[in-house]
Amino acid sequence: MRILTLAAVAALSLAAAACSKPAEKAADDAGTAKAEAAAANSAATTASTDAAAASAAPTSAAAAAPAVAAGNAAASAGEHAAKAGEAAKDAGKAAAKDAKK
Repeated sequence: MRILTLAAVAALSLAAAACSKPAEKAADDAGTAKAEAAAANSAATTASTDAAAASAAPTSAAAAAPAVAAGNAAASAGEHAAKAGEAAKDAGKAAAKDAKK
C-alpha cells in the first residue's frame, strides 16, 4: 500500500512539474479547448436533430419530449462552448507567457 501511495505522489509531483511549464500548459489547455469544442459541436448536432424531430411531430404532445431534449442539448452545447472558450483563453495566456521567456 505504501508503494502505491508513493508512486501516486510521485506521479502527481511529475504532473504538477509538467503543468508549471508554460508551453506544456498551453498545449494541455489547447487540447482541452479542442475536446470541449468537439463536445459542444456534438451537443449542438443533437439539439438540431431533436429540434427537427419536434417540428416534424404530428401533435404538440408528441413534440414535447423532443423539444425538451433539444433544449437540454442546446444548454449542454453552450456549457461546453463556454468551457472551450475558457480553455482557449488559458492556452493563449500560457503561450504568451512562454513567448516572453
